Amino acid sequence: MTTTSPAVVRRPAPGRARDWLAVVSVTAGIFAIVTTELLPIGLLTPIGATFRISDGTAGLMMTLPGLVAAVAAPTVTVAVRRADRRVVLCGLMLALALADLVNAAAPGYWAVLGARVVLGVVIGAFWSIGAGLAPRLVAGERQGRANAVIFSAVPLGSVLGVPAGVLLGQLAGWRAAFAAMAVLSLAVVAALAATLPPLPPQTPTAFAVLRGLLRLRAVRTGLVVTLLLVTAHFGTYTYVTPFLAEVTGVGPGGVTALLLVYGIAGVVGNFVGGLRRAAFTGVILLLATAVLLLPVLGRSEPGAAVLLVGWGLAYGAVPVCVQGWFARAAPHAPEAATVVFTSSFQATISVGALAGGAVVDAWSTSVVMVAGGCTALAAAAVAARRR
Repeated sequence: MTTTSPAVVRRPAPGRARDWLAVVSVTAGIFAIVTTELLPIGLLTPIGATFRISDGTAGLMMTLPGLVAAVAAPTVTVAVRRADRRVVLCGLMLALALADLVNAAAPGYWAVLGARVVLGVVIGAFWSIGAGLAPRLVAGERQGRANAVIFSAVPLGSVLGVPAGVLLGQLAGWRAAFAAMAVLSLAVVAALAATLPPLPPQTPTAFAVLRGLLRLRAVRTGLVVTLLLVTAHFGTYTYVTPFLAEVTGVGPGGVTALLLVYGIAGVVGNFVGGLRRAAFTGVILLLATAVLLLPVLGRSEPGAAVLLVGWGLAYGAVPVCVQGWFARAAPHAPEAATVVFTSSFQATISVGALAGGAVVDAWSTSVVMVAGGCTALAAAAVAARRR
């Protein structure tokens, strides 16, 4: 039997536990936002059936938030540049809860789209302010880990949020999934208010700062890579549920299981996502390969599962890699760099979903996978040439 001397017992530094609770609260906020944003992907068919609309028209649920977020990221961040970030984040989560309630009670598709507009404002502003908070919440040596935890909300939205929402939608109807998200959003408001310290702005973001970033070559290259890569991903992933149902031939339970497989792989990809440029190019190539092969090998459930693992691993690393690209391109303006990252990323989600919807309505879900894979290959070529 051994004993532990009191001299070697290590206690957390003052405030350390609260620091990590704050990180988890911000992560929970992004998780709620990502889940709400992506939930229509898993519920596309029942929502479309309720309002008697096509898959392409239902894809507007993905298009609108991205367009609004692209505008909201710079405008809202500049508008609240002198406000305490804790107050702003709590207000944004209250708005998200309201949007979820409207979704749950929507009498028509117009109300759903209105709620998605509010969601877009929340996405743009919360990401721009919250995604770069790690350096203000934890000490220097823990910032990398805290940043990975915050960005883990993206794949966790896929691995936990979307499958759970789809399952709830199957059991109680798609409206129940959005009602549950409203409850979660209100819980996050309480967590943010309880754990975040006062966060007055350090360097207020102004439009002049944002315009200055666009003069940097690395920033402009990053915008091109983002446009191509995110278009490729969301132009295809938005319609992965109908692909799995129509081409792979799996039922609702199988779709949920395959989305879970994708999400688990995405979590792993996120935590290995602090990659250098050459590795980032490899990540893009992996995504392109998985999407291109899906119409060929994804006709069987095992083949689809293997390709979704590769796709999830690749895309799990994408958000943190792209955000890191912009941060390295503009180390003198971290919040402004996050605004550019958020605005470009969200605008491209809309482009991808809209383009994918047009291809699906004109041809098929298999054709959209091929088009998306080719677009991802173009993104890899641009990333590889960056100097």
